[in-house]
Amino acid sequence: MLKGGKIKAWKMHDWGDSFRIDVPLSNARVADYDALHLPGGVMNPDMLRMDEDAVDFVRRFFEAGKPVSSICHGPWMLIQADAVRGRTLTSWPSLKKDLRNAGANWINEDVVEDRGLVTSRGPQDLAAFDKRIVELFAGTPLRVNQAA
Repeated sequence: MLKGGKIKAWKMHDWGDSFRIDVPLSNARVADYDALHLPGGVMNPDMLRMDEDAVDFVRRFFEAGKPVSSICHGPWMLIQADAVRGRTLTSWPSLKKDLRNAGANWINEDVVEDRGLVTSRGPQDLAAFDKRIVELFAGTPLRVNQAA
């Protein structure tokens, strides 16, 4: 399903910019990356979680203990990768029940960090979310089970 070429972003209620894919998933190795960000939106996370190679790639980030961030509907992939059980996180409100059914503790905060996973609800929280993921990806000591 996933291949090279370009991907198109979604910007609130319309299409956003297009971006060239520099490393197709089939060539990507977790060892080559320091961190992973799973963006939100509805269509892309929903399609991405249907690709077993993408799910496995995300799962391997957690197995390697590398930092991961996700916003909005991005946590659908975290559910698919079996990475939420026992973790505290947030997301777009409509995912609350999905996350709880998958064993997560869902809370309604702008940014939540738990053992190297930073999550946020949506675009309204970008300032706080961006600040925390930059700190996380730069190696700032992590807080466990606390809202950032």
